[in-house]
Formats: sequence, structure tokens, C-alpha cells
Amino acid sequence: MPDADHTQRDHGGGIDAAIAAYGGTRAGWLDLSTGINPVPYPLPDLPADAWTALPDAAAQHRLTEAARQLWRVPAGTGILAAPGASALIAQMPRLAPPGRVHIPHPTYNEHAAAFRGHGWSVTDTGERSDAQVVVHPNNPTGAWHDPEALNAPLVVIDESFADVSPDKSLVALAERPGRVVLKSFGKFWGLAGVRLGFAIAAPDTIARLADWLGPWPVSGPALSIGAAALSDAAWARNTRDRLNEDAARLDALMLRAGARLAGGTSLFRLYDVGDAARWQDHLARAHVWSRVFPYSKTRLRLGLPHPDRWGQLESALRDAP
Repeated sequence: MPDADHTQRDHGGGIDAAIAAYGGTRAGWLDLSTGINPVPYPLPDLPADAWTALPDAAAQHRLTEAARQLWRVPAGTGILAAPGASALIAQMPRLAPPGRVHIPHPTYNEHAAAFRGHGWSVTDTGERSDAQVVVHPNNPTGAWHDPEALNAPLVVIDESFADVSPDKSLVALAERPGRVVLKSFGKFWGLAGVRLGFAIAAPDTIARLADWLGPWPVSGPALSIGAAALSDAAWARNTRDRLNEDAARLDALMLRAGARLAGGTSLFRLYDVGDAARWQDHLARAHVWSRVFPYSKTRLRLGLPHPDRWGQLESALRDAP
């Protein structure tokens, strides 16, 4: 079967383009095109040297130990902090010689782009492959994956959204050779601008990734913010409860407006709306930005509004197409 090439390299966001097309100001737009928590972790006070000194080993250790405790990383498994999960995604194809990689479609498209860029053949069929990539839970469908089906020599498990349901994490697989679990800080903790992500894998794999990223890959402020946030178990529990409630509220609004639930997580919801471009245009006229996909004419994805912005979405949906 030829390489799967379902989609161009597209992402959420793009508010500047939306403003150019529909008017308004950035502050007046409700951006629901991403799956980022709209209520971010409150920034802690940072020591002055977080800004002025090179990040030291102690700060890095505090962060990785907080990550180890939160995600229950198996003993003996390594953890590497990086400037965002995207920086790690770009390195994954280098972990094995180019071959055939299975990436189920639809999913986050940066994985396929990274592997193609390193000479891999990308397929979305379940045929025998040299590597597998799964987004767990998947973006945008929200589907969780069966660990028994992950049997390639190299398996990359992207858990960027898994913190909404930590009991479903596959981090225990990271102690096996050839398994890498990726974590994103920006989604669940709502601080995408901090640029922080993690790789969890066997120590030799982590050592290779660390060499490729070079010294001081994570800034001092990001190390301090990440360590505080990952250590705050109470905030995480309360946030999961709120996200579940808000996701149910969003579903009720959309179903009442005529949409059909097609999947998602408590950070984003996927709907079948019949004509996705028409829905996106309708919402944009009310300065609500949504996500459509180049491979589907019917699917619309929405993130959650900030608690103060539900009224804007409710107003936009009153005369939905």
C-alpha cells in the first residue's frame, strides 16, 4: 500500500488570520481551536536566578522527580525534560533506521511529518511495521489504544492529553526497550507558552535524546513552574473534575444546536456537524474560533471556553446552521 498522506500539516490556532477575515480584536475572540486547558495553573513566584543563571542540575532534578512521582514512572526508567513535546516528536524518527512506520489516521499530523522528513514510509494500515506511533488518547477522536497491539521494534506513545485520565496511561510500557512515552505540560496545565514536554524511556534512549537536544534544553523559569505544577496533586484532581463538568456542558450545548458527538476528551470535543466549513464560518462571525480538518468535511473540534466566556459561545449557538 502506498504511503498514507491524508492531510496537510495543519494545527489549531490562527487567530490572527481569523481576525483578518472576520474583524474584531484578539481579546474579543474566543479561541476554541486548541485543546489547551482555559484555566491554567497559577504561576508560582520564581527565584530571581531562574531568569539570570543557567539552569542547574538541582532544578532539573526537582522537575524530573516531580514528573516521576506524578506519572508513576517505573523505577530504572529515564525521564528527559525538553522545550515542548514537539521538540521530542521531531527526534523520534532518529531512534531507528528509516523503515515503515504505522501511524493510525486520523491523528496529530506532526508525527507523520517528522517521520517522512527522516525518510520513513508512513502507513495507516495495521500491516507489519518497523515502528508504531499512537496518540493516547487520540487527537481528535479521543480513542484510547490497546497496549497489546503495540508490538513494533520502536513504539512511540504520545500521551499529551492523558493527564485527564491518568489511570489509562501506558507509562508502564516505557521500561521496555524501544518504547518511548511522550508527555506535554502545556495542554492539561494550560501553559503552552512555557514550552515544556517530557520523554520517558529506557536510560540509553533518554541519553541519546539528551545528546541531541544539547545542554540546558529547558529554561530556568520552565523548570521552576513545571516542578511546582507537577507536584500539586490537589490542583490536578480539582482540574479533572472541572474539565469533566465543562465537557458535559459543551456537549449539551452542541447537541441542542444540532451537532452529534463524535469523540474527544475532557479537554476537547469532536462533533459531526454535517457541513464543518459552514459551522466554522457561522461561529467565526460571532468571533468564536473552531477547528476543522482538511480530511473531513463534517467534523468540527471545540476546546473548552474559559468559565467567564460561556455566554459568548451560547450566543453564537442560538442560531447555529
